[in-house]
Amino acid sequence: MKKSRIILLAVSLIVSLCAIVGVIMYMSRSRIITPEMALLLLIALLGFYIGFAVLILAYRFVHRLQ
Repeated sequence: MKKSRIILLAVSLIVSLCAIVGVIMYMSRSRIITPEMALLLLIALLGFYIGFAVLILAYRFVHRLQ
């Protein structure tokens, strides 16, 4: 992969994460959801991002073995 494509991918992932965190924080501040629920959503979101990163890395590792 080209270096510019990797940078674009990383920036888009960071922007999407920040956008979702912003929406969750907005919902918490405007009392649509409780602060506890917002914390739970943020932890789940972080878990999703870490979990999918591990899956992608495992896929790339197995793909290189073949």
